[in-house]
Amino acid sequence: MHLDTLFWTGCGMSLLFFLTWGLSTWLKNYGIVDVVWAYAFAPATIVLSATAQGWQPRLWLIAGLVTLWSVRLGSHLCRRVVRHHPTEDPRYAALRVEWADGFHAKMVLFFQMQALSVLVLMTPLVLALRNPAQSFDTFEIIGVVVWLVAMIGETIADSQLSAHKRDPQRSCRVCECGLWRYSRHPNYFFEWLIWVSFALFATSAPYGLLGWISPVVMLYLLLRVTGIPMAEERSLQTKGEAYQQYQQRTSAFFPLPPRKTP
Repeated sequence: MHLDTLFWTGCGMSLLFFLTWGLSTWLKNYGIVDVVWAYAFAPATIVLSATAQGWQPRLWLIAGLVTLWSVRLGSHLCRRVVRHHPTEDPRYAALRVEWADGFHAKMVLFFQMQALSVLVLMTPLVLALRNPAQSFDTFEIIGVVVWLVAMIGETIADSQLSAHKRDPQRSCRVCECGLWRYSRHPNYFFEWLIWVSFALFATSAPYGLLGWISPVVMLYLLLRVTGIPMAEERSLQTKGEAYQQYQQRTSAFFPLPPRKTP
């Protein structure tokens, strides 16, 4: 894998998200960026894997795991956006108000930041693909196990929430079924675990510890920026006191036994 491959991959991401901004503006639905962000990792990793000079079984394993995760998440988000279109995700509806002054310019920059986030989060994948070792080590085997747990957990969590929302008798209530009994955001937890698995793959590669930047960044975003804070705010607005009680007895992120409340 040469530096020019990384450079052109970055240019491709920038162009992709610029075109996504144009499509989102035309459709008046900026939630499309979430779909493109999730799908973007698959082609980027396939290109980098195809041009890397490492051990072939490792290259194809990484490309396969990333593609499976990327396509599943992207398809899940795509179904959600299509189902609600033309209604826009509340996060972007809020940004229209918050960024009213110079909105389009700010959204162009926002979309380019999404492109940059793809490149930053791919750090462990790039490092792992450059690993010259001719066999899998313990960290990589653990990484596969963690990936399987995360993939299954995230799929189940998304499925349980979707089923809850489809049920007219339960859709107005707080979702506490299955994994949602132990965490208020199990989908976010298992999404973060995906990035832990990728970091594990990078650990034994040269400069592999740098790969841990991805789960650290993802954890910060989920806990402090675009993940839990926005989701909790919306839930409190729509569920009120019922969600406050849910907060008191249920862990925000890490799955834990429910707390007993008075």
